Amino acid sequence: MFEFVFPVLTENGWAQGLQAVLLAFVLDLLFGEPKWLYRHMPHPIVWIGGLIEGLEAGLLKDDQSPAGQIFKGGALVVIVVGLCAVAGMILAWVAAFSGYGWIITGVIGSTLIAARSLHDHVIAVGVGLTENLADGRRAVSHIVGRDPKNLDEAGVSRAALESLAENFSDGVVAPLFWFLVAGLPGLLAYKAINTLDSMVGHRNTRYLYFGRIAARLDDVVNWPAARITGLLFCLCALLSPGSRGREAWAVMWHEHGKHASPNAGWPEGAMAGALGIGLAGPRIYQGKIVDGAWLGAGEAGVEDISRGCRLYCWTCGLVVLVLLAGILV
Repeated sequence: MFEFVFPVLTENGWAQGLQAVLLAFVLDLLFGEPKWLYRHMPHPIVWIGGLIEGLEAGLLKDDQSPAGQIFKGGALVVIVVGLCAVAGMILAWVAAFSGYGWIITGVIGSTLIAARSLHDHVIAVGVGLTENLADGRRAVSHIVGRDPKNLDEAGVSRAALESLAENFSDGVVAPLFWFLVAGLPGLLAYKAINTLDSMVGHRNTRYLYFGRIAARLDDVVNWPAARITGLLFCLCALLSPGSRGREAWAVMWHEHGKHASPNAGWPEGAMAGALGIGLAGPRIYQGKIVDGAWLGAGEAGVEDISRGCRLYCWTCGLVVLVLLAGILV
């Protein structure tokens, strides 16, 4: 049982953990989200989001001081992440009693990886843009937070590729990393942190202090995956048709620090260099222009979405090979 809870700590558990992680990733790549299942029960992230909403209503008050809001926001993080980690330990413990522990663990883990859905959503933006701009804007609105109504073809393409790069780190590589390091407790704890950041980690009037710890913790747990993702993009850009490995490395290495995020500049910089386009830069959120430095240079177009998705597929393939090699070695 111990090896399923903290697989990195035992030799046998490490092998079992690699098998579970590989199974989870392959299942997601092949089948994506089981929509038939979520018609009958909520997605795990919906459960986590509901927990956050319920606790926020009781913790965040309008008359609290900034220090009080930071304290209450920290309490929210501890409770949500702690409960999710405990839930992961219970699931791992239950799985360990069967003769198919790594299979059960992998199947559960596959529900918290978003490789197939990310690819499909970005491809949908490209398909929409080939029809007309309105369809492209509608499709990209499902994967980005910025206002798409004033985006031209280049803006829609850029938004889709930025989402592809950053969400590959946050939605695929980081979950796989923490799943491998700490099993289901690590995976569920990571998803809790990521969900907390998306819900309360905003720099606006309501969450500036309350969501500060959640936002900082999200930066910390995504630190390894962002750099791993950038490196994977650079390696696969040497192989993927239409991509450039040297340029990917150069832009990522020299320009990642221009990004407002301490992590997003790595995968976005690698993607920008690989495709020979400019990513990041200024954008509009809720009617307000947010300044941002460019990573790379060159106007993005609908054809770049196809090239970006091709690079993404090569990178997913490399991840599968690395995991498989770890099992066989």
